[in-house]
Amino acid sequence: MTLGRLASQVAAILRGKNKPTFTPHCDTGDYVIVINASKVVLTGKKLDQKCYYHHSGYAGGLKVTKYGKLMAEKPEFAVKHAIIGMMPKGPLGRQMARKLHVYAGAEHEHEAQKPVALELKK
Repeated sequence: MTLGRLASQVAAILRGKNKPTFTPHCDTGDYVIVINASKVVLTGKKLDQKCYYHHSGYAGGLKVTKYGKLMAEKPEFAVKHAIIGMMPKGPLGRQMARKLHVYAGAEHEHEAQKPVALELKK
């Protein structure tokens, strides 16, 4: 699945927009476990051209990482960053983002909670 489509659907589930009890100012969303984050695709030339930027806070401290390298080293970070970017900014969005768990492979440690598989639209 492509990164943006996955991120927008997961962000809607985290917010609770798929429920009839959705309220914009309340956290009514569900916990989400994303597995196989390493299999997420970026279309076009985004692996070579799209960059992830972060700054250390010091002068000249801008760090630039291409998404090709980011997806190879930390695919779960790239997926989580895309999903959190589609969430509300502020305390409520941070509270909703705590319900997100992303794993690069198929194994995760949440089997005791009996998660239900959810098929997302392509």
